[in-house]
Amino acid sequence: ANSVPPTGAPRQSAPILARHRRRSARSASAVMSGIMAYNGGAVVAMAGENCVAIASDTRHGVRQLMTIGCQRQKTFKLTDQTFVGLAGLATDVQTFSQLLDFRIKLFSLKEERTMQPQMAANMISSMLYEKRFGPWFTEPIVAGLDKEGTPFLCAFDYIGAMSKAQDFVVSGTSSEQLYGVCESFWRPGMDKDELFETIAQCLLSAADRDCLAGWGGLVHIITPDEIITRSLKGRMD
Repeated sequence: ANSVPPTGAPRQSAPILARHRRRSARSASAVMSGIMAYNGGAVVAMAGENCVAIASDTRHGVRQLMTIGCQRQKTFKLTDQTFVGLAGLATDVQTFSQLLDFRIKLFSLKEERTMQPQMAANMISSMLYEKRFGPWFTEPIVAGLDKEGTPFLCAFDYIGAMSKAQDFVVSGTSSEQLYGVCESFWRPGMDKDELFETIAQCLLSAADRDCLAGWGGLVHIITPDEIITRSLKGRMD
């Protein structure tokens, strides 16, 4: 006699479940990348000889459909020798930068000393990781000089994984373009003037090839004695 199948919904086969899992993973990845690219942006930091530079574009846009303005801040001063660049969702960039400023000032009040770049990087990594289940939609880069005047560069993903570099770090929707031009133009031992020319040309060349970035730029050169800030004029189309 034929057996009667159990009542209720039929069990799905393994191939169907695997397809559903792959489709869900692709959907989640598309949502995350879409949020990170929603406002666009290009941020790059580069090391020189006893100096370091960090630069970003200034476009404030909504995808490729609308440009709201060209004065959006994406690089923020943490200390006299440390800057952070924040690429990603504009609202999270603004909130995260304010929280960073609060944490840096609280450290200075409690410890009565200035936070070094490596310490600032560790703090940022911890802040990102503690929100890993509801992450900040930003991928920071840190650039600064330590007590000996040695350049420090590192980059993060949005859950706080740190990646240090001796030459340059990039973030934002122009990352692929920035990697190409930076690998071509960067060389060790650059002074502050050579470093400015190199990072400026890299930023403008990469932003010209990304419809989500551009509309000018801002460059900060950090030396043991001063911080030099210069603005760049880029294509406005």
